[in-house]
Amino acid sequence: MISITDKKVLVVGGSSGIGLATARAAANAGARVTIAARSKARLAAAIAAIGPNVTRRQLDAGDDASVAAFFADAGEWDHVVATAGKGGRGRLPDIAMPDALDAMNAKFWSYYRIARAARIASGGSLTFVSGTIGSKPTPGAALVSAINAAIEGLARGLALDLSPVRVNTVSPGIIDTPLWDRLSEGERQALFDRAAANLPARRIGQPEDVAQAILFLMTNPFATGTVVHLEGGGLLL
Repeated sequence: MISITDKKVLVVGGSSGIGLATARAAANAGARVTIAARSKARLAAAIAAIGPNVTRRQLDAGDDASVAAFFADAGEWDHVVATAGKGGRGRLPDIAMPDALDAMNAKFWSYYRIARAARIASGGSLTFVSGTIGSKPTPGAALVSAINAAIEGLARGLALDLSPVRVNTVSPGIIDTPLWDRLSEGERQALFDRAAANLPARRIGQPEDVAQAILFLMTNPFATGTVVHLEGGGLLL
């Protein structure tokens, strides 16, 4: 395993959910962590939650100019993690084209921009976060499924193109993140209870579960072009 002590780690989308848990885990492992996100308020809250040894910078990964400016003076990273995305759920006839394009831009094209712009050290890593729905679609999620499947295909291709930088993907199932804050507390808990009862793991995932998988890919020198499915056994059903 590769030590990440004193290594430069960038977590895009590091202000909440899986990104925040990953930033905290990397910092606890001794890395010099930078979290990047659009919201100043969320970045400030994330720093307060993780500790003062983490750096924050604003970045809109959905904007070409923002990404170019961010990486122009960022220097070389040892490890980069991309976890972001929003929207895209619903039946395709019900999703307006601008909304569909926004969903693709918020995740797939954001990851694409990061991969193009980031300078990563030889033997370092780039890790994407997709979603199990890319392998096992559900009704009303065709666009989200396509976005996540495209991300996994992009990562496999980049594992060849960017070698010896290692490129991998973690594909989580249902995880307790702010993604579900659109539901009321009662609705969210009922959803989680139903999912846990059906999964072989008999629980839903936590952001820390995904963070552990990301750190594994970050520190394992033989892992590249790999998709780690972390869904409590949901793909077996």
